[in-house]
Amino acid sequence: MDTISKIGGLLSRAVLCGVLFSQAAVAGPEIQSWNTSNGARVLFVAAPDLPMVDVRVVFDAGSARDGDTPGLADMTNSLLNDGAGPWDADQIAERLEDVGAQLGVGSERDMAWASVRTLTKENAFEKSIETLAAILARPTFESDDLERVRNSMQTALRLGEQKPGTVAQKAFYRAVFGDHPYAIPSDGTKESLSSITRDQVVEFHRRYYVARNAVIAIVGAVDRTQAEALAQRLTEGLAAGEPAAELPPVTPLQRLRQESLRFPSSQSHILMGQPGIRRGDPDYFALYVGNHILGGSGLVSLLSEEVREKRGLSYSVYSYFSPMRRSGPFLIGAQTQNSRVQETIDVILATLRRYTEQGPTEKELIAAKQNITGGFPLRIASNGKIVEYLAMIGFYRLPLDYLDRFVDHVNAVTREQIHGAFQRRLNLDRFVTVVVGNGKTAQPEG
Repeated sequence: MDTISKIGGLLSRAVLCGVLFSQAAVAGPEIQSWNTSNGARVLFVAAPDLPMVDVRVVFDAGSARDGDTPGLADMTNSLLNDGAGPWDADQIAERLEDVGAQLGVGSERDMAWASVRTLTKENAFEKSIETLAAILARPTFESDDLERVRNSMQTALRLGEQKPGTVAQKAFYRAVFGDHPYAIPSDGTKESLSSITRDQVVEFHRRYYVARNAVIAIVGAVDRTQAEALAQRLTEGLAAGEPAAELPPVTPLQRLRQESLRFPSSQSHILMGQPGIRRGDPDYFALYVGNHILGGSGLVSLLSEEVREKRGLSYSVYSYFSPMRRSGPFLIGAQTQNSRVQETIDVILATLRRYTEQGPTEKELIAAKQNITGGFPLRIASNGKIVEYLAMIGFYRLPLDYLDRFVDHVNAVTREQIHGAFQRRLNLDRFVTVVVGNGKTAQPEG
């Protein structure tokens, strides 16, 4: 186990002990925020107890920015650490391995990021931050690296085509989001992956990996002055640029739709839902707590009780709201025997309709609040978890006291608020249902 992993384990155990002794006094970390000289937003939490620092730099550069070239954002992000500044991929890996640092890159629909975890000892810190700064500002995008990433993405795409869950998710996003950028498959298509050029990658990076399109999250054993210098250093090689353009609103669904895709599998995958909410929506906490009761709490949820426990239709059934820059999906998922697809769909819809019409009981609400607030300390139990929350808060422009007030917001939710929010936000007469498997279900309408 490397040095940072050992320290992270000690931190998690130390925080867990604190949680066990006192879950009542839950407070989020103090978040400080400012902008760098060229426009990047910075969120910082001082964590002086251990000699380490976590940094996460997030850009509005996810697959929603792919345009007519699905997979472009993912390919660009994947190439960042394959060569930057004077170093190739092997040299980057060696630099970080020598000092026990950990580097990560990734992308989703809304965002793309690069991150590093390092000790604050001078040599380790210097090498790690120098490397991250080069990856952000001076990736080389060598042709050989591009071809290797292209081949890797094409292989992953072919493997995904053999997984009914992956096929169902892509079909669900197409059906729910139509021509909105959220419908773009982030891993690309056969045609798009074959056609992406180095010039397109370079241009994508030039447009979106800029300071005014960035949020920097820092958590660790540095003070405010050191954090300011660190953020400035990470962005000084970036062009100031401009923020990405606003995404278009998500169009509400206009009708009920059920789509079936034949797939050689012993079970059918069912995904159901519609557009949900954006980050920062005023109904967020009511829907979050309400969904915990409906299908977000595992085996004790209402959906699990009706679908799994009473009827044995599915081993697991779940639901969630996935808020994004614009309205992300509300989704219910289950797997069932091919012969019991329609029965499972009927039970899910009946449960959802009853819950939407009646809301939760007081007993259900109390249990949900206890479960959510009791587990909250573990959600911020390490620097790594906190830095991800900071990046999310900064990217979506949430209040800086979001973590500090999270438990209060949950405890303030009422049955009436949940009932009203579900009735406003969900329309079962305009639901999308996608089934992937060999079950006999209705064919696509229209």
